[in-house]
Amino acid sequence: MREVIDYLRENNISISTMESCTGGGVANAITNIEGASEVLKFSAVTYSNEYKIKMGVSSETIDKYSVYSMEVAHEMAKSISNFTNSNIGVGITGKLNRADPNNNYGKDNQVFISIFYKDNYYDKVLGVEKESRAKNKEVIIEEITNMLKELLWK
Repeated sequence: MREVIDYLRENNISISTMESCTGGGVANAITNIEGASEVLKFSAVTYSNEYKIKMGVSSETIDKYSVYSMEVAHEMAKSISNFTNSNIGVGITGKLNRADPNNNYGKDNQVFISIFYKDNYYDKVLGVEKESRAKNKEVIIEEITNMLKELLWK
């Protein structure tokens, strides 16, 4: 993540995140790097559908595709980017090591990642199979770091 933060700082690019299953893990990884305050504008942990909707995700999109979908990840990424006027928005939703009784749709241990940058979406559906939620979060954060590197160094 250090390389990503250094690149964002050097190029005056801002980032914001709307995280669900990672519970703020991406924001934590970013803020573990010196100088992150120059690039991270805001991070929201929207664990519930209610707060995804309050932060700009359409309830119709959740109803049509389920909260565990790329469509919702898209809206999370774009909404947080627009809300904060950030260059990059990251949206993450999915299930880790547990069925969700409030949202019975979608596969267990599947995560939807969307990065909104320059009016485009950069997406990944990631299967996570580690024995703990913490280890699955590490896998997701590493994948997002790699996605950002690929995107920024294109």
